Amino acid sequence: MTELSLRELNRTLLVRQMLAQRVAMTPLELVRHLVAVQGQEPNWPYVGLWSRLTDFAHDDLAALLRERKLVRSTMIRRTVHLADADDFGWLRPTVRPIVHAALQAAYYRDEIEGIDLDELAAAGRELLSGRILSRSDLGQLLGERFPDRHPRRLAESAELLVPMVHSPVTGAWGKWRNRSVTVALADEWIGLPMSTEPQAETLILRYLAAFGPATVADMQAWAGVTRLAEVVDEMRTRLRVFTDDQHRVLFDLPDAPLADPNLTVPVRFLPAFDNALLGHKDRRRIISDEDYQRIAREASGGVPMYLVDGFVHGRWSLDDSTIRVTPWHPLSATEAEELRVEAERMLTFVVPGQDGKVVIEG
Repeated sequence: MTELSLRELNRTLLVRQMLAQRVAMTPLELVRHLVAVQGQEPNWPYVGLWSRLTDFAHDDLAALLRERKLVRSTMIRRTVHLADADDFGWLRPTVRPIVHAALQAAYYRDEIEGIDLDELAAAGRELLSGRILSRSDLGQLLGERFPDRHPRRLAESAELLVPMVHSPVTGAWGKWRNRSVTVALADEWIGLPMSTEPQAETLILRYLAAFGPATVADMQAWAGVTRLAEVVDEMRTRLRVFTDDQHRVLFDLPDAPLADPNLTVPVRFLPAFDNALLGHKDRRRIISDEDYQRIAREASGGVPMYLVDGFVHGRWSLDDSTIRVTPWHPLSATEAEELRVEAERMLTFVVPGQDGKVVIEG
């Protein structure tokens, strides 16, 4: 089996993630290619699409949510993502085990103990039928059915049991942190029934197109589901097989491109939670173990980072109308200038119409 170097994997990931150069795809085509775009907070997906597309405006994404072509909901890794509406119909049932597993956590378990979960799911579906409700309002209504329970926890539990999508206003540009979420029944919103069976093979093929070559452990870390090894075993004759620098087996689509390890790539700013950073168990193809340790304690809260020569080089933040860039490694004069130019371009996108500035620390 051919061994792929870390740099080959890095360049291939950047090409498949549309980060090696901006592309002239539509936002819907891009999200569909990436399978799902992390959308844990409202504004971050917009930054991720801006970094990948040649021509992108805020309303390009917001319109897709309003038109119900994209949906915002809990799916892979039990976190909020944006996905093509048709894809969500099979994707959510496929990752159902990790979504439902949350109910075993003390946060939920202590409030729903003794409740028949089928009854809770049926109540949630009945109360939401034909309308959109805030989680708070849904919780209050569920509290009337299940008294002496935490209303918000009831609503959140129902959302784990029954596929729901967030209303377009929840995913609209303008907020870096969610304050309120409104939900609707997914099948009613999309206008199609949800798949009745998981589609693990489809999940793997779509993942490899955007993230491969990858190990089974990478696939499972990205999706949040287990037992994919037996599915991959059945598909093995249809996949290419490589090894990495640690002799682990990597799988890939037979016709997917491998990038030149010497490919020149530009500086790129990535939003918090970007799946290019979270799409593998072994993240060394984009961030070194040492650099990951710098942000490990706060990673669950989302850390925006930037790439130099294809690898994470530091982090950035938005402070009112100032972009603050914190390098972790020295920058050459050429790299520093490229970093500043890209940051200034991003500034006009994240704070449109304002006089902002870029500060590169150190």
